[in-house]
Amino acid sequence: MEALELARWQFGITTVYHFVLVPLTIGLSVLVAIMQTAWVRTGKEKWLRLTKFFGKLLLINFALGVATGIVQEFQFGMTWSEYSRFVGDVFGAPLAMEALLAFFLESTFLGLWIFGWDRLPKKVHLATVWLFAIGSSLSAYFIIAANSWMQHPVGAEYNPETGRAEMNDIVAVLTNSTTLVAFPHVIATAFLVAGTFVAGIAGFWMVKRARVNREHEDVTMYRTAVRLGAVTMLIAGAAVIVTGDMQAKLMFEQQPMKMAAAEALIETEQPAAFSILAIGNLAGDDPASVKHIISIPGLTSYLATGDWNAEVKGVNQLQEEYTAKFGEGDYAPNLAITYWSFRFMIGLAAFSAALALLALWFTRKKGVTDNRWFSMFALGVIPTPFLAASFGWIFTEMGRQPWVVAPNPTGVDMVWLQTQFGVSSSVSAGEILTSLITLTVVYGVLAVFWFRLMVRYAREGAPHVSQAPPSDTESTQPMSFAY
Repeated sequence: MEALELARWQFGITTVYHFVLVPLTIGLSVLVAIMQTAWVRTGKEKWLRLTKFFGKLLLINFALGVATGIVQEFQFGMTWSEYSRFVGDVFGAPLAMEALLAFFLESTFLGLWIFGWDRLPKKVHLATVWLFAIGSSLSAYFIIAANSWMQHPVGAEYNPETGRAEMNDIVAVLTNSTTLVAFPHVIATAFLVAGTFVAGIAGFWMVKRARVNREHEDVTMYRTAVRLGAVTMLIAGAAVIVTGDMQAKLMFEQQPMKMAAAEALIETEQPAAFSILAIGNLAGDDPASVKHIISIPGLTSYLATGDWNAEVKGVNQLQEEYTAKFGEGDYAPNLAITYWSFRFMIGLAAFSAALALLALWFTRKKGVTDNRWFSMFALGVIPTPFLAASFGWIFTEMGRQPWVVAPNPTGVDMVWLQTQFGVSSSVSAGEILTSLITLTVVYGVLAVFWFRLMVRYAREGAPHVSQAPPSDTESTQPMSFAY
């Protein structure tokens, strides 16, 4: 295997692993803040117990997310140094803002939230968790702004003397049309993940407690969490659909090849159907062998343009256009990955909708359920939005290939870069393979610890509050770890 292929595998593995943790932190931080707000406003102990319970799981997830995210920064400067040399003037700006503004905000106030339970006034302590949640979302915005620039470069120009892309408008970079559509989609996905996580765990505990004693106070508490998660899932699911539709139409304008690859659309069609099942050689060796067995007429045309009868260019025609503009080369991404990752993204997210509807049905009119199959289903659904989000990112990044910085079809001449020219020329295949194996093993070990810790504390259930909660008066107690 060549250095380029190994470097792509390395970045793909570490990025997907890291992103598995990100949406849960973003969404769960807000849900925990809502739980604590409900406790401050109502004084009901169940909200404090839920805050402590899901807050502990949030901390475990956040800690591992920080550890795995740091590796990304090193890869930009080492394995992908040629990419960093070309785009560093632009790409580095939102990353620096994320570190200096967002990460400091979330880490500072997370620390105050962890250690300030018995030290800070109640409302001040509540403010810390909200600031942490805001910091997490702000961090996501800057990261997405950087990634969106790779999808659709703006606010920059090519300097022929240095051979680099140089930023000339930071506002344009931060308000990129791709960013403004991708950010709400990612945030909605994060709430879908978090809502499923809360409803899944709380649903398991609701059934477990109800099977022993339906009148137990814990049953009501977990029912409340189940409904909070279910409502979150429904709202987030609707937002995912709306923002996803917006993203598809923008993608068609900016990266038509990615749209064609998502459908394995080899030849131009008008109207273009949405494929449910395709067979044939999707790897690209024999595009003519691809046959669409089940499809919905006109749906791809609508997703791309809003018109059921619009023309959607196929891979072969777009390949000819790219060749004429950029020279000889293979400009089609791996169709098997783009086609199936797009469908896994949609299909797996549907499980969350099913859980939300079932949860609301079983808890209607202040009711609860002791059906064991519901608790097993609730737990089984928890991984599905995580996987859906990961497949969404795989589609987004793999569909951009062979570009690491995709060309802007409406301007910004010469600000594009193919992936093969972004890998470092001074790092050997052996060195990349060594680091790839090392990181994969380390991440695998961390995954085991993450999973075992999450399962361990989820099995403990919501803790009983043994100490007096913080008051609005100043405390003389020193700050201490509250978990």
